[in-house]
Formats: sequence, structure tokens, C-alpha cells
Amino acid sequence: MATKTTSGHTALTPEERQSVLRTLKSPRLLKVEVLAGLVVALALIPEAIAFSIIAGVDPRLGLFASFTMAVSIAFLGGRPAMISAATGAIALVIAPLVKSHGVDYFIAAVILAGIFQIILALLGVAKLMRFVPRQVMVGFVNALAILIFMSQVPELLGVPWLVYPLTALGLLIVFGLPKITTAVPAPLVAIVVLTLIAVLASLAVPTVGDKGEMPESLPSLFMPNVPLNFETLQILFPYALAMAFVGLLESLMTAKLVDDVTDTRSNKTRESWGQGAANIITGFFGGMGGCAMIGQTMINVKASGARTRISTFLAGVFLLILVVALGDIVALIPMAALVAVMIFVSVATFDWHSIKPSTLRMMPKSETTVMLVTVIVTVATHNLAIGVGVGVLTAMVLFAQRVAHFVTVTRAVSEERGVAAYVVNGELFFASSNDLYTQFEYALDPERVVIDMHASHLWDASTIAALDAITEKYKQHGKHVDIIGLNTASLKMRERLGGKLGGGH
Repeated sequence: MATKTTSGHTALTPEERQSVLRTLKSPRLLKVEVLAGLVVALALIPEAIAFSIIAGVDPRLGLFASFTMAVSIAFLGGRPAMISAATGAIALVIAPLVKSHGVDYFIAAVILAGIFQIILALLGVAKLMRFVPRQVMVGFVNALAILIFMSQVPELLGVPWLVYPLTALGLLIVFGLPKITTAVPAPLVAIVVLTLIAVLASLAVPTVGDKGEMPESLPSLFMPNVPLNFETLQILFPYALAMAFVGLLESLMTAKLVDDVTDTRSNKTRESWGQGAANIITGFFGGMGGCAMIGQTMINVKASGARTRISTFLAGVFLLILVVALGDIVALIPMAALVAVMIFVSVATFDWHSIKPSTLRMMPKSETTVMLVTVIVTVATHNLAIGVGVGVLTAMVLFAQRVAHFVTVTRAVSEERGVAAYVVNGELFFASSNDLYTQFEYALDPERVVIDMHASHLWDASTIAALDAITEKYKQHGKHVDIIGLNTASLKMRERLGGKLGGGH
């Protein structure tokens, strides 16, 4: 329900603010969405160009991708107000394919990645996000920031000396301007100022125009010229799969962040297949593909206050109008300006709090290890999907190792009754149950042994096998074992599997 505030305005619930129809009927809410879309479009232009250059393709491929991704996801996505466009993560994953096989294979990989994302969505990949620990996400973000920074180093090597003062000025603007005003995106101001300086002073420095032509018309249908055979699939498969995983990971992470900021819930499964459909559409229009953008989404949702799909749609429309109408001007942008913008994006993306000495002292060593492993593997392989996979695996191993030590076995012997009583306390699974077998006094115990399991839980077949082995060992010593206190789930598992797992071996 809408409620009246003391100022007389209507305070809307988050769910009502997400209503496109209601927003269209409200000039106040519509103004917020339109301005948010415009600001995002202005900020998207330099980033789309820069990410295109990282990928090694013409800027128009990144610009077209940002247009088609934003417009498509506005209709197909499951998270209103989230911005999808060409991203650094996708550019880094797919760049090697451009160098080795060219743009046609690159676009074919984008389409195949979209197909993979739809398949993964139907298989329930969104539910797997619960298994990605926070420290893996932190490592993912930090690695992305490092890779973006590293990708700018070649642009600063073997260039005219004027590039360095221009880059320094650009950095001064992007880092300093937000402290004075946030009315205009600092990256846009840096690009405008450096472009004016380069043009008015006729500076001979590398420009965006040197990297490729700006679009002069709307994107048109594009069919990649690649052989439709198994050999082509072998080439495309690893890049497309990596792009699919990285795109979904970043998109679902961003969606969760927007959920938290807006106090609303979103359909992660719909967002997953929506990203896939948007990438397929983008590929067939000659775009480089993409995924959700954390930075631009925060500009849209947090800084501008947008809440509906209108802002996402308008961001794409405004971007296309700007680049098509002002393409010749965009081509004059010096590369130094984009280097400054990307360094700013890198610094802003990095989670500096995660490496503060106070944080590292407070954080368990296993958590820090997971973050570092994710960063190191990602940076070493230049593959965000591999880095996240290894990070999740490391977290699982360290968690299992830590939980395994929580299991305790206490022994008490009643000489009068001739009974040895054991109490097992803790969660029993493959890691903790392997040592369980060694914690019993098979030779020293009296003829009757009672193992009390009321303070434990059996989670897998490894634990059942361990109990079978313990029972069998006592039997070899001529002693009888009673296992008591099993909860309902553990008892059912033991009744189903007990004695059927290879004789306790």
C-alpha cells in the first residue's frame, strides 16, 4: 500500500516502484527513470569502447552489444533496473579467441555462450549461487580489477610521451571530480576534457579512431562466417562455456546486490535465461556480448534511484542515439582518456576493505586463503570461470577439513557391568568419518560395547561404511556392538545402506 509522508508525497513500497505501468503514469517517477537512463548511457559509452579494445575488436562491437544487451534484458531479465552491457569480464574471457581466429569465430562464441546460458538456466544454475562463498566473490571482484588494470599496461608502452601527462590529467579528473560534484559522471568529464585538449592542441596521440570505425547506422543482422562442423565447435566450446559461466556469475552476483539495495526479490532463473537470450540477440546483431554490470547498475539504482525496466531500456536507446549521431566526435577521443577511465574502474572495482590489515587479522585464515587462491588462479589463467571454480573447490576442502575436527569421541568403561560406552558428538561425513574408525579400543574394551550417536548426524555412505567397519572389527574380537541414539534420518540411511557397502571396507 502507498502511504502519505509528512511532506505530502506518496511513499511507494519497493514492489510498487517496480511497476512500469505505475511509473509511466507518474511524471515524478518517470523523470527519475529517464534521467537515470541518460546518466548510465553517458557513462556506458567510454566503458563500452574500452572493453571493446580489451577484447581486441572494433569499438562498434562493444557499443552495439551495450545497446542490444540493455534493450533485450529490459524485457527478458528477472531483475528490474539492472544494467547489462559489454563488460570487462566477458572481454577478458573472449579476447584470446579474437587473436587466434578472428571476429567471426568471436561472434559465433557469443551466440553459443547465450545458448549455454539458457541451458544452464533450465538446469537450475541460479540455485548453485548459494554454494559460492562470499570470499570467492570477493576474490572474483579483486581479480577482475587486477586484470582490467593489467589490460591497460600495453596502452602505456611505446607511445608518444604526451600520453602520460594526458593520462595523469584524466586520473586527476576521474578521482577528484566526485569529491566536488556527482552531477555529471567523472569518466565522461575526463573524456570530454582530454578530447578537447587533444583536438584544440592538435596533439599526435593514439585515438579511438585508430582502433576502428564508429557506427554510422543502426546495428543490422549479422551471420558469423564459420564452418558448421565439429572442429568449429571444439574451438568455440571452451570460450563459450567460460563466457557463459562468467556472465551468469557476474549477473547473478549483481542481481543479489540489487535485491539487497532495493529490499526486493528477483527471479534469478529468469535473469539467467534472459542473459542467454540477450547474448544470442546481441551476437546476431554483431555485438560482442556481455552481462550485468555492477558499476553501471549501482549508478542506476543507488546513485540515480531507478527501480524499473524503463531506465534499463532507455540506457540502451540513449547510448545508440549518442554514438550514431556523435560517432565522428567519439572517434577523436584519445586513448589516454580511456586508459584513465579503465584504471578508475579497476580501482573502484577492487574491494580494498578485504586487504586491510585489520580485516586480515579478523578474518579466519581459511577465508583469506580462499580469496587469495581465487585471485591468483584467475590472474594466472586470465579466466574468471577457472578462478571461481578453483576458489569454490578450495573453500569446500577447507570447510570439510575444519568441520572434520569438530567430531569428538568420548569413552567410559563400567567394569561392574562389563560395558564400554562411547559417545560420538559432531557431524559425520566423508571427511570426519575417516578418522572415526581409529578412535575405538577394539582389543581393550569388554565384550559389550555401546556407541551413543544422539549428538551426531550421519550424512553420507562413507559414514555408514565407517560404522560397518567398526562393528566388523569388534566382531573379529568376539565383541558385540549396539549403536543407539540415531535420529530418524540417520537411522533410515543406516537401515538402507548398512552392511551393503562392501563388508565394511
